Amino acid sequence: MTNIINLPEDLVVEIFSRISAVSLAQLRSTSKGWNALIGDGRLAKKHSANAPKQSLVIVVTNLRVCLLSVDLRGMHDNVAPSAKVSAPFSLKGPKPHASEEVDIREVFHCDGLLLCTTTDDRLVVSNPCSGETRWIPIPSKHYDKEIHMYALGKSSCNKYKILRVDRLNRYEYEIYDLTSDSWTCVGVITDLYSSGGIAMKGNTYWCSRSPEGPLLVCFDYSTEKFTRMSLPEDPDDTLAHSALNLTVTREGQQLCLLSTSFSETTNQINVWITTKSESPGAMSWSKFVTLSRTRADLISRLQFMMGTRFLFDEENKVVLSCNGPTEHSKNIIHIMGDDKYIDVNHHGAEPTSPDCFLLSYVPSLVQIQQAI
Repeated sequence: MTNIINLPEDLVVEIFSRISAVSLAQLRSTSKGWNALIGDGRLAKKHSANAPKQSLVIVVTNLRVCLLSVDLRGMHDNVAPSAKVSAPFSLKGPKPHASEEVDIREVFHCDGLLLCTTTDDRLVVSNPCSGETRWIPIPSKHYDKEIHMYALGKSSCNKYKILRVDRLNRYEYEIYDLTSDSWTCVGVITDLYSSGGIAMKGNTYWCSRSPEGPLLVCFDYSTEKFTRMSLPEDPDDTLAHSALNLTVTREGQQLCLLSTSFSETTNQINVWITTKSESPGAMSWSKFVTLSRTRADLISRLQFMMGTRFLFDEENKVVLSCNGPTEHSKNIIHIMGDDKYIDVNHHGAEPTSPDCFLLSYVPSLVQIQQAI
């Protein structure tokens, strides 16, 4: 009987190209040859075309990046949902043979790649499935690490780029091209964007505010320009868009907008999903669900202010969010539906800080581009 380890490499590539990225990541420690193959460009291209897509959830807590599994089956039949945090992704420092794990402050996801900023003011792109990492030089005009905003995207010719917005000094923005290994100052923005941008189809979207009201803004990595996008219109909502927050649907194919309208006693949350994206700036929306909550829930428990990270489960019509432990609950995972609000024990390491958030994550074997 032939062992798979002894199969021709081309056949192994064909087999691996049909296995999920997460399962392949677990095979990396099986042999040095398989580990090298999983990071090979031939497999990455075939895998993108053949492998099943997985829509997973990342939770960033205790300065670490972990997978979060949430079981919502049966919740509408009064079966309590459950959540479990896996072991954190391993991310070591840039020095050879570094052994200490890096402390992560912010994470941005695009195409299975994670752009991470660290607490000691460094920047790294990582693919947790292939184990590949690339440390990025900080641009020369780096004033205050707490003020700058970073995002990762790609152009129409599949060049990955990093966007940096200086929110302290004239709102300049710069682009780092991974293939040229250089930062270029591109222009100046006039709107103040919140952190927590979302990647969809290579571009980055933010909610923002201007003197005229709330904005939805897109950055196109092909043109390297910002564009204001159209927001949904709701004639029945007189306090529309008091606070806006963004996420993406499963597999990152549609934008999902959470609009919170505040009144003295209650708050209305509308969840919208894009039905069509046109250019330049035109976008069509469909209201998916409306949830109502008391003001106490939104302010003291959920805290859906501008820039809050959240996820939306279309099948169960619930909003998932992650807040640090509070006086109301030590649990950090929160699930809100039309007729329920649930704190979920996440069965993982107890959070030591209030800085935790969720991200939608579609793992892949995409390679981190190197300078030419």
